[in-house]
This record gives sequence, C-alpha cells and structure tokens, in this order.
Amino acid sequence: MAGVPVDYYAALGVSSTATTQQIRDAYKRAALKTHPDRVPSDSPERAERTRKFQLINDAYFTLSDAARRRDYDSARTYHGFGSGASTASTAYNSDQDGDEDIPDPGPSPPGGFPWSSFGFSGKAKNQEEEQSFQNEQFGDVFEEMLREEGMAEQGGTPTGKFWSVVGGLSGGAMGFIVANFPGMLAGAVAGNRLGAVRDARGKSVYAVFQELPASDKSRLLSQLAAKVFSHAVGSG
Repeated sequence: MAGVPVDYYAALGVSSTATTQQIRDAYKRAALKTHPDRVPSDSPERAERTRKFQLINDAYFTLSDAARRRDYDSARTYHGFGSGASTASTAYNSDQDGDEDIPDPGPSPPGGFPWSSFGFSGKAKNQEEEQSFQNEQFGDVFEEMLREEGMAEQGGTPTGKFWSVVGGLSGGAMGFIVANFPGMLAGAVAGNRLGAVRDARGKSVYAVFQELPASDKSRLLSQLAAKVFSHAVGSG
C-alpha cells in the first residue's frame, strides 16, 4: 500500500522476534528466489526482480546488524507496528517460485520517519555504488551457501565439486575456465580438472559466477535454490 513504510521483517518473511540465524536463512531463500540473474537479461521480469532483490538486500543490511536492528525496531514500534509479523510472507519457506508476496516499499508518508535511512539504498550515492554493495552482500552469502554444499573453500576458492558443476553447465563455461574464450569442451570431469587453471588465478566462486554466461548463472542459481529450499523443508 502506497504511503506505508516497508516492514523489513515482512520482506524477509520472518517474525520480529526472529534470531540472527533465522534472518540469515530467510535472506538466503529470498535472495535466491528474487535474484535478477534467474531470468534472461532481456526478460520483462528483470526490472521487478531487481527492485525486489534491492528490497531484500536492504532488509538484510538493516536486520543483520545488532545496532541497526535496534534502531529500526525502535522506529518500528514508534510507528505502531505490532511485535508479530502479520504482514510477513511465508513464501520463502517453500520451494515455490512465486515472489508476489514481497511487499512494495512505497514512499514514506510526508513528515514520517525516513525508514529508507536504515537500508543501504537510502544511503547509496549512485546506482553503481548500490549495485556494488548488493554484489558484495549477496556474494558473501552466496559463497557461504556454496561452502555448505562443499563447493567452496573457507576463503571462497572453488573446490573440485564446484568446477564439476560448472563444467557440466556448458562449453562456454569451459572456455571461461581455460582462457576466457568460447569453448567446445564440457562435462563434469573436464570441469573438475580444468578448474585448477582458474584456481591458480585466485578467483573466488562469486567472481567466477559473475563472469559466467547468463544461462549458466540462471541454472546455477536454480540448482542452489533447490538445495537451499529442500534443506529448509527438511529441517522444518
């Protein structure tokens, strides 16, 4: 509803009493569900996905830090929000693709509390700075998810399992691994072995992800999302 400040707890689909780990887990699911790279660059959905991904990042930026969350909660109480999360979406607890329940932030009412100051988008000097922050924030969590799947070392370096997955995606990915030119070689075994070429150049898993062809990004995100959502269901 226009004029109503966004509820970051609702954006992540969690209660206002959620623990830091619950907020982080919710962010993982929401970020994977809304990430723009899950659709082609020319898709009409991309602009809306980008907006929602920005909202998810703002929510996580605010609620993942104890001091920012405390200030935000004070403002939230001042504006009459209850202690629960009656407006919160529960979509991120399933593996459904629909993300229509993510609330529209809308403009803050005249004279109202500037809630945007809590999220990064309200502080960004320009779109490039905001995009840089989003990449850094999502990249950190992306690498954490891959570590959980055995596809990244503690420092973010790709493991053989990661290169096996990437190798199975496309010949274009193999070209990237070898020398940044279109390749015809594909397959898990080749990816595992040729990945050592890229590892030697110090690439992190997220740096590799950013340079993959768009179709490979989409498939990799979808595969990771399926694992994350299945874990959420299994632990529920």
